[in-house]
Amino acid sequence: MDRKVTVVGAGNVGATTAQRLAEKDLCDVVLIDIVEGVPQGKALDLTEAAPIEKHDAKLTGVNSYEATEGSNIVIITAGVPRKPGMSRDDLIGTNAGIVKGVTQQVVKYSPQCILIVVSNPLDAMCHVAFETSGFPKNRVIGMAGVLDSARFRAFIAMELDVSVENTHAFVLGGHGDTMVPLPRYSTVAGIPITELMTQDRIDALVDRTRNGGAEIVKFLTTSAYYAPASAVVEMAESILKDKKKILPCAVYLQGEYGFNDLFMGVPVKLGAKGVEEIIEIKLTDEEKKALQHSADAVQSLKDALKSLKY
Repeated sequence: MDRKVTVVGAGNVGATTAQRLAEKDLCDVVLIDIVEGVPQGKALDLTEAAPIEKHDAKLTGVNSYEATEGSNIVIITAGVPRKPGMSRDDLIGTNAGIVKGVTQQVVKYSPQCILIVVSNPLDAMCHVAFETSGFPKNRVIGMAGVLDSARFRAFIAMELDVSVENTHAFVLGGHGDTMVPLPRYSTVAGIPITELMTQDRIDALVDRTRNGGAEIVKFLTTSAYYAPASAVVEMAESILKDKKKILPCAVYLQGEYGFNDLFMGVPVKLGAKGVEEIIEIKLTDEEKKALQHSADAVQSLKDALKSLKY
C-alpha cells in the first residue's frame, strides 16, 4: 500500500489498533515495542489471519525505528497502563519520559507524519509530544473525545434500547473525571436526549461516562483496549481517507473556547492535513463553568510536567 501507519507499543491497545487498521485495509502497519519478540510475534499472528479476514495490509513487527521511516501517521500507545485505584494522572512521571523518547525517534524517521497520542494522562502527554516534536499544532492530536463520546453513546443506546447507530454524543474537556459530556448536543436520530429521558437518568449516564475507564480497570485490573483502539482508528481513517469527519479530539488551543496554550478535547475537522478546523459551539454558562473546571485540571497536569525531569 502507499499508506503506512506506525503503532508504538505492542501491548493491548497497540496490538488491537494494528489489528483494526489492517482489517479495515487502511494501510500497511509497523508495530514497534521495546520488548524483543512481542511486536514480531503479534505482527506475524495478524499476518496469518489476513487470508481469513481478507485484507492485504503488510504488518511488520520491530524493536527499532528504522522500519517506521516515512510513516503517514504515528500512533503512540506506549506507556504503563492503569491499575485499580490509579487515576490517569498517576501515570504522568513515568509516561512523560516514555512519550518524549518515542517522539524523538518518530521525528527522526517520519518528520512529516501526523502524531496521534493515546498514552495517559492524555492531555499532558500531548504537550510532551508537541513540545518534543516541534510539529505544527495541526499534526499533534490526542485521542480522547472519540472514546469518551463512544462510551456515552453506548450508554445512551443501552438506556433507551435503541441502535448505537442512531446515537450521537459530544464529550469535551480533558480526558479524565472532569470531562464534560454535553447532553444538549447528544441525540438519538436527531432528537436531543433531554427530550427522551429524565434528568436523573441523564446525570447517571454522564457520571458513568466520566468513570468509564475506571469501571473497566476495576474488572480487568488494567486499562481498556478494544474501545480505545476503535477510537484511534476512526481518527486515523478520517486522516488517511481525507474524510473530514467532525470528531472530538484533544488539540492545542490558542484562544478557542477562551483557552490558550492548552490541549483540550473539542470538536475538530480531521482530514489529510490533520486538524483542519476547530469547531466552536455555543455553550451555556453551566457548560462553560464545567469546561473551565476541566481546563484547570489539565493546566495543573501541564504545570506538573515542568517540575519533572523526563
